[in-house]
Formats: sequence, C-alpha cells, structure tokens
Amino acid sequence: MPLAYRYALYLAPAEPWRRAGAQWLGRCPDTGLLLPPSADADPRQPGWTADPRHYGLHATLKPPFRLRAGRTPDSLDDAVLCLAAIAEPFSVQLECQALRGFLAWRLAGDAGEQAPMLSLAAEAVRQLDGWRAPPTEAELARRRGSPLSPQHEAMLERWGYPYVFEHFTFHITLTGRLDGPEMQDAQARIRAFSDPLCRTPMPVRDISLYVQPEPGAPFLVARHYGFDGTVADGAAAGYLQGPAAP
Repeated sequence: MPLAYRYALYLAPAEPWRRAGAQWLGRCPDTGLLLPPSADADPRQPGWTADPRHYGLHATLKPPFRLRAGRTPDSLDDAVLCLAAIAEPFSVQLECQALRGFLAWRLAGDAGEQAPMLSLAAEAVRQLDGWRAPPTEAELARRRGSPLSPQHEAMLERWGYPYVFEHFTFHITLTGRLDGPEMQDAQARIRAFSDPLCRTPMPVRDISLYVQPEPGAPFLVARHYGFDGTVADGAAAGYLQGPAAP
C-alpha cells in the first residue's frame, strides 16, 4: 500500500456537530466527497471555507507531520490505538469565536472544564512525537511566516509546531482569514446553525488519524479510534498499511 505524504491526529467532532460542520465547509473528510451548499447559503461561503475545507472538519491534537525514517504507518496506527485506550470520555462546551482572524468553534467554560481537552492534546503531542520526521527548512519558514514569540519559537524547534502545551488553543476551524463585514456576516451564518447545537455539551469519545495522500491533496480520515477500543475506518484507511518511511 502507498505511504501518505503527511499524517495528523485530529479530533473529529461528534454528531450532530460533524454533519453540520462538514455541510458548512462543503466536504466530508470521511469519504472525500464534496457536499453541495444549503439552498439558502451565502454565495461567498465557498470562498470563506476554502482553507478549512482542504483539511476537513477537525480540531488539531498532533499537527500534520511526515513519518520519521524507519517508522511504519501500521506502527503509528498501533500507537494511536494505545493513546485512545488510556483516554476517558468527557464533554466540552463550544461556541463560535474569532481566533487570529478566522472563525472557529472554541472551548467555552472555565479552566477546569477545559482541562480534559488540553490534557488529551498534550498527550497526543508527546506520545506520537517518535513518529514525526523533523520539519524541513521550508516547513519551518512557513511556520515563521507569522511573528513568533521566543516561547513559540522554542516549541517549533522542539515539537515542530509553535502552539502546543501551554500555548495550545483548541479550535475547530470554520473559515479562512476574514475581516470587516465578511467576518460579521460569516459569524452570523455560523451561529444560525450552530448556536442550537452549542446549547448542549459535545461528547468527546474518540480521536482520529487523518492523512494527506500527497503534497497539496485534501486531508482524509484514515481511522477513528474510540476510547472504548472500537475503530471505524474512513476512505484513507489503506494508508495505515504502507511501507516504512524512507
């Protein structure tokens, strides 16, 4: 089987957030199929959602990485299965907020309510780091495209991504960068369908491995890993049985 270009550990939102969010973005990452906009969609919506549509609806736990030399996709599969096995189900309260110029579902509630999610993300970064190849100079330059603090720079050098551990901000991205009236219009559209969902906490019962088959390709779900030991395959499950990274 082929080796994917990049792998990423994401949180795929539970239903009905998953269905509503995928419909908003216009693509299902489980199947790779494009989804038609709703009948009353704003004509600007495909432009608003182009960037997150590429990655598929998700929240990042372990950012996209190339497989380290000598590591195999099936050993990564085993590692994620083990990570899921030690996790406990919990729930989070979400709300639509702006973050660094884009809109996302973010955590609401106090620090205690957010702690389980932050702990899950931290464990994902630590436990899977042995499968991450060091970033190339081009990848580092792209991360440095936005100014980084010394702390963020240190995280980038050590973990390949600047926003981890105490710098991690959970978010399910719903738009690309927007400003002015477009930001306000997009937020109103999102809140119209998501505020009713966000009145209820979202359960977190699994984590998901997404893959990018080749450079520039959209991300697809390879497998969902339930905290109860169950697994469910997505369209890219075959990439978990590829050869070792060269």
